[in-house]
Amino acid sequence: MPLHQPELDRSVIAHLKGLVMDATRAANSGHPGGAFSSCDFAALLWMEYLCYAPKYPRWPCRDRFVLSAGHESMLLYSLLHMAGMLPLDEIKRFRQLGSLTPGHPENHLTPGVEATTGPLGQGVAMAVGMAVAALQEQTRQQREETTTLPRLPKVWVLAGDGDLQEDVALGACQLAGHWALHNLILYYDKNDIQISGAVNRVSSLDFKGHFESMQWEVMEVDGHDHTQLRAAMDRAIENGRDKPLLIIGQSVMAKGAATMEGLAKTHGEPLPAEEIAATKQALGLNPQAHFAVAEELYPYFNRNLNTFRDQVEANFRNTNPQNVQVTLPGINEWPTYTNRQMLATRVAFGQALELMGRTMLGLTGGSADLEPSNNTGGFAKAVGEFTAHDRSGRNLAFGVREFPMAAILNGIALYSPDAKAFGATFLTFSDYMRNAIRMSAIQKIPVLHVFTHDSIFLGEDGPTHQSIEHVMSLRLIPDLWVMRPADARETQACLRIWATQRHQPVVLALTRQNVPTLECTDTDTQTLDTLVSRGAYLAWHAPGDSLELAPLYGYASGSEVHVLIQAAQAIHDGESPGLRREIRIFSLPCWECLEMQDEAYYASIMGPDHALRVSVEAGVTTGWAKFTGRHGLNIGVDCFGYSAPGPDLAEHFGLTATQVKERILHWIYPESPKE
Repeated sequence: MPLHQPELDRSVIAHLKGLVMDATRAANSGHPGGAFSSCDFAALLWMEYLCYAPKYPRWPCRDRFVLSAGHESMLLYSLLHMAGMLPLDEIKRFRQLGSLTPGHPENHLTPGVEATTGPLGQGVAMAVGMAVAALQEQTRQQREETTTLPRLPKVWVLAGDGDLQEDVALGACQLAGHWALHNLILYYDKNDIQISGAVNRVSSLDFKGHFESMQWEVMEVDGHDHTQLRAAMDRAIENGRDKPLLIIGQSVMAKGAATMEGLAKTHGEPLPAEEIAATKQALGLNPQAHFAVAEELYPYFNRNLNTFRDQVEANFRNTNPQNVQVTLPGINEWPTYTNRQMLATRVAFGQALELMGRTMLGLTGGSADLEPSNNTGGFAKAVGEFTAHDRSGRNLAFGVREFPMAAILNGIALYSPDAKAFGATFLTFSDYMRNAIRMSAIQKIPVLHVFTHDSIFLGEDGPTHQSIEHVMSLRLIPDLWVMRPADARETQACLRIWATQRHQPVVLALTRQNVPTLECTDTDTQTLDTLVSRGAYLAWHAPGDSLELAPLYGYASGSEVHVLIQAAQAIHDGESPGLRREIRIFSLPCWECLEMQDEAYYASIMGPDHALRVSVEAGVTTGWAKFTGRHGLNIGVDCFGYSAPGPDLAEHFGLTATQVKERILHWIYPESPKE
């Protein structure tokens, strides 16, 4: 390793702080305090220890640096600028519309940003996922005797006090220790200050003892002592370590500020202009210069890159992360189902998942301690379990940790375009993990969030476990596909569609109860996949024989599709010849996919303006008016459920085929309802 020069080290750190001050002041917003306190560690890491390639920001063998304390984004942007990955003009446009320097780092926007962070704690959990993915990839390539990954990437994560108050981080760290993720290094910038004041107002946790009890190696250092920091990072890159490493860096908030060191107000406010001038003077910078970096510091900052440049370029030429092939099971390998065969969609999911696990070597994931209920057990047996002693397994036993599970999955998906990550639990527990699902969508990563027991029909567990508002609530998240298949075949189609996505997160909502396999899905695989991928398709049709009667258009998803079809059939059969209206029933497995279709297809689903429109779904009716219109009929459940068998609940809430038929007829003919 090339020798370091203390004077130049101090100058680099001073200039990084100068950029932080100037950018936050120009934007009139930002977080300089934490960026100052963690700057010594971050600068030394990037100059001397982090293995990366500015020309090839997606080099598979690179180390990953995750800024879990995403509010310190200007520190990361300053490092990226010094590395030649971000122009100075973008630093000047910090937090401005259309810039590459948003308030919190965004992975799909800024080269060199590995993960979108900001919601505290999730960066730590995503780093855990990246470490898992790296170990799995290394083991897979060793087994296949390939050399695409000649080194095991390290995953470095920078976290602050707030990060480690979040349960999502601590839950993920429990798993990191249990799994012995020795390639994970967590630097905890312990400046003991947060927005509202001193950390000791809210926490007295012994982090060293706590992390050691979670099977981590722990080192405590002065976060501003370069000798101690280097010793800790030397330990981090030593061979033979068998645990994740926590480096606790005791630091000072706004270290180096002229008069405001240690003040909580520096956490989330730019330094005043006079404080910036005084601080620059104290750091040896020109107080009158703004966004200035001494030219001689660039080669010094990047002096280590030449040590592995040839390896990077040769390796990257042999790997193209943009050309990822997903090996799905063959068309004739998928389980087949007969019409009217009764099967819960969660069971069909489990059968398909096990099959996919055998052919898709990048498929990894697991259940939050609901393996039998989520039907992931077959997958677990097929692919083996990932443990501290066996990295070849691809089933992840998350325990009762829904939020950490979802964030870890995001990290796995971010690590490599080869990775296809999924996690499973009950739909009602999606609320625990909602922000991580939202982060899947923001980051445009193809994580599959599987939720079984998707309605009141799970039955006896009662309202605490019966999902009422959850499907509709998840549909509100932009850029997220919420898929609720009607039967076993639609479930397979949803999985095949997800597997081919590179930037699309998907929610899959599945039944606990058996549902019939529909005649409308009895078609070839390609045709069914096309229909489902359009988000809605015609599931049942009865032609009318009276042009004077408005056609009836019905919409449903999931387990209510067959109910609406049966109700429609009964309505049609009960009408007299010559007085039969046309009836069209549509399965809507994915609203978001439907919204992407062209006007002609969308119009074919909506029908003529004078059509009567009805929807049926075992959840809140809010939202269905986008299809049924202001005067349509929306049948659902707009209150919490009860503890009772599923069939009794269907009867109570009016969701049997007979009740749906009667409700529709009373709506169409309010003065003289038909029986």
